[in-house]
Amino acid sequence: MALPNILPISQTQGCLCRTCLIEKLKAHIESISTYPIDEQLALARPFKHSAAIEGLDYSIEDGLLVMSRWAHLKRGNCCGNGCRHCPYS
Repeated sequence: MALPNILPISQTQGCLCRTCLIEKLKAHIESISTYPIDEQLALARPFKHSAAIEGLDYSIEDGLLVMSRWAHLKRGNCCGNGCRHCPYS
């Protein structure tokens, strides 16, 4: 599955393995959490219909699927379930 192309271009960063790239993407998504929600949604909107990626869109904790901030942004609105990583609250 393709990972979202949302990181700024870096002249100093070399190639990353999939695991390291997912970690870098998660850090970038966390770093934009202080941006206005409209800007965050604009970044996620092109990936709304992309397949969920373990480690980026969700994690599994105690056998339960936990959706990430990125997955909630991709959805585009709050589901109303009081999710732990909800960017809309």
